Amino acid sequence: MLQYIAKRLLLMIPTLFGVLLLTFTVIQFVPGGPVDQMVQFLKGPAGGEEVAASTANVYRGNRGVDAEKLAEIKALYGFDKPAHERFIDMLGRFARFDLGTSYFQHQDVWTLIKSKLPVSISLGLWTFFLTYLVSIPLGVAKAVRHGSAFDLATSTLVLVGYAIPGFVLGVALLVLFGGGSFLQLFPLRGLTSDNWEQLSLLGKLTDYLWHITLPILASVVGGFAVTTMLTKNTFLEEIRKQYVLTARAKGCSERRVLYKHIFRNAMIPLVTGFPAAFIGAFFTGSLLIETLFSLDGLGLLSYESVIKRDYPVVMGTLYLFTLIGLVTKLITDLCYVLVDPRMQFGSSSS
Repeated sequence: MLQYIAKRLLLMIPTLFGVLLLTFTVIQFVPGGPVDQMVQFLKGPAGGEEVAASTANVYRGNRGVDAEKLAEIKALYGFDKPAHERFIDMLGRFARFDLGTSYFQHQDVWTLIKSKLPVSISLGLWTFFLTYLVSIPLGVAKAVRHGSAFDLATSTLVLVGYAIPGFVLGVALLVLFGGGSFLQLFPLRGLTSDNWEQLSLLGKLTDYLWHITLPILASVVGGFAVTTMLTKNTFLEEIRKQYVLTARAKGCSERRVLYKHIFRNAMIPLVTGFPAAFIGAFFTGSLLIETLFSLDGLGLLSYESVIKRDYPVVMGTLYLFTLIGLVTKLITDLCYVLVDPRMQFGSSSS
């Protein structure tokens, strides 16, 4: 086990290096970088358009940027060095977990990420727990009643929910319940009201749940289908095995057979997926959901940093999320051993 963990940790280094190198290389060929944006800003309005007719505001034309000023701008953003030097400097900072400073928001990348986490944690935790709390019991019930009208009806519902994109459902919820053409039962934006600080503890909780209801519904409905059908199929596979027939032949009740014997084995694929699903819930914020409900989370931060060519935020968040993903994948693999002792990594029998 220790040898396997050490090997996986060592393999993370070239994987992380490759991801950063590929992204950094692509960035070098993307037009409209921070230097270009600053130069364009200094030039002022393009062309020869007249912006004002009054003598108090005379248009000065398309001002150029001399070589000295251009060199100063490049030095400001660190582009006065060759690409390979900038990449090595970045790796050195990342090794110390220094993610750098945003070009345009003038804040530490760590500070930006922490400021967006409350939104991502709210969406992630509710999505994760609701998905599993609904999908697992529903999947077990469907497996026990396989082929019944209940099974058919619930399969239709979860698959319809899976087929509807989250942002489309979000728009429909806003139109129906967010003050659109019908009812105004829920707020349109944000996680809390403007007077949240003045509310009591119960009032704060109620206000938070009032704001989070529509975004969570839009995010979670599409996730029921995968977990529900996976639970159903794993339970059906276990129900048909010989040990279940033996347990029934010994006189065990159906409830004991289901929860004592089948449940432990059928839950292995689901339990081993918990770490990835739990961690992923925090860092896979839906850009469209956050934009639709005006939630300033990690998804919106990543999108805006790409659009603005805010490279420290792009590379810093990529480094952090890739590292978390690799560690989570290792934890997921180790869960197989904890849940199923028959699994032996590195042996020929595995």
